[in-house]
Amino acid sequence: MRTRRIFLGNLAAAAMEGQTMMQPDYNVIDPHVHVWTHNPQFPFAAGANVPARDAAPETLLGLMKANAVKRTVIIQVIHYRYDNRYLASVLKQYPREFKGVARVDPLDPASPDRLSRLVEEDGFRGVRLSPRAEASGDWIDGPLMLPLWKRCEKLKVPMTILAPISRVPAVGRLIDECPDLTLVIDHMADCPVGQPQELEKLIALKRHDRTFVKVSHTWSLSHQKYPWLDAQEHVKRLYAAFGPRRLMWATDWPIIENSGAAYAQALTLVRDDMAFLNNDDKRWMLSKTISRVWPFEGVPG
Repeated sequence: MRTRRIFLGNLAAAAMEGQTMMQPDYNVIDPHVHVWTHNPQFPFAAGANVPARDAAPETLLGLMKANAVKRTVIIQVIHYRYDNRYLASVLKQYPREFKGVARVDPLDPASPDRLSRLVEEDGFRGVRLSPRAEASGDWIDGPLMLPLWKRCEKLKVPMTILAPISRVPAVGRLIDECPDLTLVIDHMADCPVGQPQELEKLIALKRHDRTFVKVSHTWSLSHQKYPWLDAQEHVKRLYAAFGPRRLMWATDWPIIENSGAAYAQALTLVRDDMAFLNNDDKRWMLSKTISRVWPFEGVPG
């Protein structure tokens, strides 16, 4: 019940904030959210730790409307693991509003062919891999990776990576083998704010000019209240290294609410409360960078 009250409170706050915000002269695009539903037609993976509530696309559309977010990229949530059917159904229902990024099993030699079907038949626009820091994530250095990355490169869809900062050097070795692949690093590789030197591992990827970084999870990395100034120090360094044309914001809805933050705050953080950004920087990070990676028909950046 408490989780539901927090969720509804965040939704109401987002709606009120959206009613008073100034309309930007560009199309804001959110490149990272998740959706799920408790529906036996789309069973969760065995052992999945799924919140009691749904994260429905209709709820998401309401938040988008309230905050003038025009389009959104939905990332396959871990609750379903490699069964992408629910997200495929959402993309079919709302083809104008959403694009989707699938998951495939990194330990399955058939995953490159599976990815081809997801892209060519189901309309997915990318794949997400998430190697863990412990030994269970060592597959990122294994022999099955390069064929999957090469297939992604051939399909001309982005590879998105959720990985701790300790795994970024392995990601760098793979991207060096795939010069035409678009790579997106999620959530600043969740580099702890207390270990600023570790961010150099991510900054090193600037050598690959098709690598982009989501400057999200400021709320979960920070030890402070909004606007999470300690985590903004990471963003400043990434901004200096990559420039705004290779950085993008993201809400990570509804996961952002687990930290007590709201959908709207992910937007106002970049739009209003990063003092080092100018208006053109914001246009890129809120819109044009995302359009470079996930172009939406009829929605220029």
